[in-house]
Amino acid sequence: MIAVVPELLRQRPFRRYWTGQTVSVLGDQITFLAIPLAAVLVLHADAAQMGWLSMAGLLPALLFSLPAGAWADRRGRRRQTMIAADLLRAALMVSLPVVYALGALTLAQLYAVAFAVGTLAVVFDVCNATLFVSLVRPEEYVRGNSLTSGSRAFSFVAGPSVGGLLVQVLAAPLALLADACSYLVSAALLARIAPVEPPAAPPRKGHFTAGLRFIFRSRVLRSMVAAAATVNFFNFVFHTLVILYAVNQLGLNAGLLGMVIGAGAVGSVIGAVLTGRIVRAIGVGPTAVLGFVGFPAPLILIPLASGPTPMLLAAFFAAEFASGFGLMLLDIANASLQSAVIPDALRSRVSGAFRTVNYGVRPLGALVGGTLGSAIGLRPTLWIATVGGLLSVLWLLPSPIPRLRELPDEEPDPAAEAEAEAETDAEVETDAAADQKTAAAA
Repeated sequence: MIAVVPELLRQRPFRRYWTGQTVSVLGDQITFLAIPLAAVLVLHADAAQMGWLSMAGLLPALLFSLPAGAWADRRGRRRQTMIAADLLRAALMVSLPVVYALGALTLAQLYAVAFAVGTLAVVFDVCNATLFVSLVRPEEYVRGNSLTSGSRAFSFVAGPSVGGLLVQVLAAPLALLADACSYLVSAALLARIAPVEPPAAPPRKGHFTAGLRFIFRSRVLRSMVAAAATVNFFNFVFHTLVILYAVNQLGLNAGLLGMVIGAGAVGSVIGAVLTGRIVRAIGVGPTAVLGFVGFPAPLILIPLASGPTPMLLAAFFAAEFASGFGLMLLDIANASLQSAVIPDALRSRVSGAFRTVNYGVRPLGALVGGTLGSAIGLRPTLWIATVGGLLSVLWLLPSPIPRLRELPDEEPDPAAEAEAEAETDAEVETDAAADQKTAAAA
């Protein structure tokens, strides 16, 4: 039995960290289903109100990722911050079923909780990047990211099913208690590990924007963030319209469609399991390139789909299965590259800058998708989205990434080096002045 357990999971600190992450992302998927269902089934929200609810959850990543990353690097003690974020999110989730039981649940509270939970998720995630490298050695970055991405892939499969069952057995707001419990489990497990974290970054000029400036100076990170922003933008154009297209134009049953898409998410689980082997076979850089092709390319099957219902469902299953596999290649390779090249002192700020760009384009993609769908039709817009997503790989081709077989070394922080040189020069000048004084006294 021990032989089949990954080596990292035999290490107690990482096992506790990974277990907490696994439980937490499963709870997140339940909430992803339960909060919208609470709005629709309990509060009878209309389309515009659902749009505002979605925006409330997305907006914090755009507004707060940069300042949260700067704050986390300056404060240090990132594990403690993550525990506090988990406890606060648990309290927020509990507030909804409590107010529902009192008959006082409102859309305003759903908006507020979605915004607050989104804000705390930003704080948690920018700290998480640093905690991960405190627990995992550089040579194990790919294995570690495969395990954490595998948890996320499993949540795509199990989360909606568990969430749907809880909503059906209980009421939608009461199902949120499961996510509250998941945050408490995560906090408890984080409290039981004590990795040596990088020290807090010293305050200096440009601290707030240091993450963005580091990304744009790095050829690896600059091309990665451009490619990720491009694929995210077109992916949200696609997903804004795909369910509407499937139900209204293809005539598919919404319940059966959801089951097929959920089953297709198994591709993500298989991708998480196999990505480590693919990296060892072709290298981490080519795996990243393959992911940026393999994630959007299979979605072309959906605007191509035609014929009887079984053929349409088969197309949706194949698209979701293959796209999920490609997503794991993309996520694991990119996360490993980021872990390798970002200096510890800048890690939270760079993570915040990545989130600002990647999450910032998502509501824009949704807005463009809705506008184009109304103007030119659903199927032409889906074609634009799938072809546009494929263009993201063009950002990588002139960069060093396609030629990277192994993880590169950490890239230096020019600002920190300049500051260290200035301090050294000042010390030399001070020593020289002291010597002159000593000589004069003699």
